[in-house]
Amino acid sequence: MKEGIHPNYREVAFVDLSNGFQFVTRSTVQTKETTEIDGKTLPLVKLETTSESHPFYTGTQKSVDNLGGRVEKFRNKFAHLKK
Repeated sequence: MKEGIHPNYREVAFVDLSNGFQFVTRSTVQTKETTEIDGKTLPLVKLETTSESHPFYTGTQKSVDNLGGRVEKFRNKFAHLKK
């Protein structure tokens, strides 16, 4: 391989922000943050969802009624019309 033209392929730690799940794999992703795992300092990538938290992989679904977003606003606004 030619020197200087390939990205740095190294171990990188990924963390799921929704549940704290961490895993280490090799990647070329660039990041400014680091973390310490098993005595090694590794680059850190923060993810919103992984296979540990995604409904497709976990088999759980979040109900739209419980999210407190637009549906909840609508219900509060028209609660006085409910019989």
